[in-house]
Amino acid sequence: MGGRFAVDDDRTVPDTMEAVFEFASGRLAVFGQYEASGNPAFPRGEIELRGTLGTVYVDTRGFEVVPESGGQFQDPAPRMEPLKVDAPEGSADLTALHARNFLDCVKSRQQPHADVEIGHRSTTFSLMANISLVTRTRLDWDAENERFTNSDEANELLHYEYRQPWKLG
Repeated sequence: MGGRFAVDDDRTVPDTMEAVFEFASGRLAVFGQYEASGNPAFPRGEIELRGTLGTVYVDTRGFEVVPESGGQFQDPAPRMEPLKVDAPEGSADLTALHARNFLDCVKSRQQPHADVEIGHRSTTFSLMANISLVTRTRLDWDAENERFTNSDEANELLHYEYRQPWKLG
């Protein structure tokens, strides 16, 4: 669920959204985007990735993994090990380092740290969430074929016509 609540412009993505992803294993991941307010959305970091084993908080200086503990009728032991990774002291923020690496690789023709396949995989969830919001449908995803199995309308939204003269392959 979500929509555009804060900024009235021509964007096609929401400023506020929450989506739940259910995996074949039964595990859940929740995606949330909360840009309708200037207040911090999370207790720490700029991105929160919450799963059944723990939560990852990400910002431009690093990330932290906080283990999930059992609820009232469950084992209270943490379900995974905590982890905190900070950018090296004196380094640029991670977004700037990522952009610099990409531009350096455009010039040198070297493989970037986050190549196209990583970019494709890391945007799949947000794209699926946006398509689900547009179609107002719970969608089932076939990762191997990269298609929805229960919505032709959603599959039509996986690709769009590129502006001339741009094209793929």
